[in-house]
Amino acid sequence: MKKIVILGGARDYHAMTWYRSVQKNTTNCEVIFLSDLIAGEGFSNIILPTDKIEKLFIIDKFLFRKQSKLGDIWRNIFKLLILPIQIYKLKQFNKKNPNSIFHAHPMYYMILCWLCQINFIGSPQGDEILIRPKKSILYRIFAIKALRAAQCVIVDSQNMKNEIKNLSGVDALVHQYGIDTTELQKYKNTDKKKITSIRGMLPLYRIDQIFSSREYCQINEGINFIYPYHEDNYLKNMQKCMGSKDIDHGRLNKKDMYNLLSNSFLAISIPISDSSPRSVYEAIFLGCCVAITSNLFIESLPKCMRSRIIIVDLNDKKWLQDAIQKAKKLVKNDYIPSAEAINMFDQDISIKRVIDTIYMKEI
Repeated sequence: MKKIVILGGARDYHAMTWYRSVQKNTTNCEVIFLSDLIAGEGFSNIILPTDKIEKLFIIDKFLFRKQSKLGDIWRNIFKLLILPIQIYKLKQFNKKNPNSIFHAHPMYYMILCWLCQINFIGSPQGDEILIRPKKSILYRIFAIKALRAAQCVIVDSQNMKNEIKNLSGVDALVHQYGIDTTELQKYKNTDKKKITSIRGMLPLYRIDQIFSSREYCQINEGINFIYPYHEDNYLKNMQKCMGSKDIDHGRLNKKDMYNLLSNSFLAISIPISDSSPRSVYEAIFLGCCVAITSNLFIESLPKCMRSRIIIVDLNDKKWLQDAIQKAKKLVKNDYIPSAEAINMFDQDISIKRVIDTIYMKEI
């Protein structure tokens, strides 16, 4: 039986969700997740008994105990140092599992496949295309090599497709990675009183701008902060800005996150750059209005989803106050997803499209 191998970090929610969706929707292939990371740096182990995990050289115990900027630098250096080991491990795996379909999430694993000279499909993350190539010439060179080596590149937004074309000349395919629309629609709550920040606790996500606008407007409402990952020093600085009404939830499991968002009238997502944010779509399906800065992905959304988005200008110091006022009015109407929204964002429908149009061509 031919195998589909998802190559990535097993602590990465996005990669694991993709893997489980492929596993759920594929009947004639064995689906495996191949990883060099299980947890480490304070991340919880999210592997389930039903997951089929194969291992490269696992680096967890060589990483820092907590997430930090220094820890990020060390992790990247260490990954480079042991790259020959991972190349050897991946080549050995490929020999034992000939003709497997490899799908690498994200860029590091695409580079690993390119160096191993194995056929692969690649899915880079947003900042790996939108930000990093502009900061590092060396990274830019490796990214271009990996993108050109891929049999196919799958991304989740037109913005990413455009940037990849400009960067490497490669025509990427746009496929929404999807969300669990069936599960999300179970969390219905009309008593929405909370405000929730839904992105990472990193400078990229500009959490400091939330506090700045709140202080300027003298807003007395508390804010819930949830984040899948953080940078230790940035988190400490943001915690100093939190008031008695704020709640620092950290990383929540899906059930608790869905419960919180179903009780929220406003979610906030204002990163420096963005591709196609899964957390924003989940928040909308849970009935939130979402404050975001202008972004190309908004134009591709169905009308029912665009109606829940509040575009903010961070140069206007009152942006948070205005967003709160607008959200309180908009949220009076329940969010009812259209057939177009379901077809576009349901993860099973999305994954089936990828299986039928891309994976099956390789089998």
